[in-house]
Amino acid sequence: MSGVLGPTEGTLRRVPEILEVESYRRLADQVVGAPVVRGWADGYLAKKLASPATWARAVRGLTVTGTDRRGKLLLLETDGPTLGVRFGMTGVLLLDTKAGVEGLFYGPHNFKEEWVRGGLEFADGRRLVVHDPRRLARVEVDPDLGALGPDALTLTRRQLDAALRTERGEGPAVKARLLDQSRVAGVGNLLADEALFRAGIDPRTPVGRLDDDRRAALYRALRSTTRTLARRGGSHLGDHMEARLRGGVCPLDGEAMARATIGGRTTYWCPRHQR
Repeated sequence: MSGVLGPTEGTLRRVPEILEVESYRRLADQVVGAPVVRGWADGYLAKKLASPATWARAVRGLTVTGTDRRGKLLLLETDGPTLGVRFGMTGVLLLDTKAGVEGLFYGPHNFKEEWVRGGLEFADGRRLVVHDPRRLARVEVDPDLGALGPDALTLTRRQLDAALRTERGEGPAVKARLLDQSRVAGVGNLLADEALFRAGIDPRTPVGRLDDDRRAALYRALRSTTRTLARRGGSHLGDHMEARLRGGVCPLDGEAMARATIGGRTTYWCPRHQR
């Protein structure tokens, strides 16, 4: 299985965001109807459970009946509990040797058996596994969805307006609010920057300063960003990606890109057209 995760050494990789997890969901569709004969998880993958044995006991004998997703959380529906998988920074879902995504930014360059943290084995011999060198992926049994906002791929304008609402003062930076999974589930660093780039909005702008026109522009940009990048093949294929480096210039107007940490994530924007 060496090398099944895609591009050669040095190729830009992508963090799994909502588009990548949606591709994992489609991959997992291939095991719908399959009975589970064994489940396993190491101490990292099972960190949100009482013990690794909790996962093994919970999944044994189940049949996968469907798949779902909320934001970046993959859901496997069964004839028992719902199983959840969160992929962290470098998690990749594999069905045997087939990857849900070719490669990841900050992710592994090659497959290593020691980086398989756990998964499910089915009666027909197939394995659905989580490969994660940085040990940040997690599995859950009956995950609580109550802490997650509406899904970014089906977000309505009314839901976005509610997500941008501030209870006190001007509120946080719009970039930070977009990354808040309790407000909108699934928007990650790259998608947020690309949507703000397309909307012409400075990511530092407090949400309370966004008038109706700019909220409308952001909504249109979020919709176009998710649809366009889904067609292109992932969240790393945005129009601004080539400029996401020190010394990068805006592909629209040639202005030097600004860089700062917003919402805990490295953020790039064009100070000329994003205001």
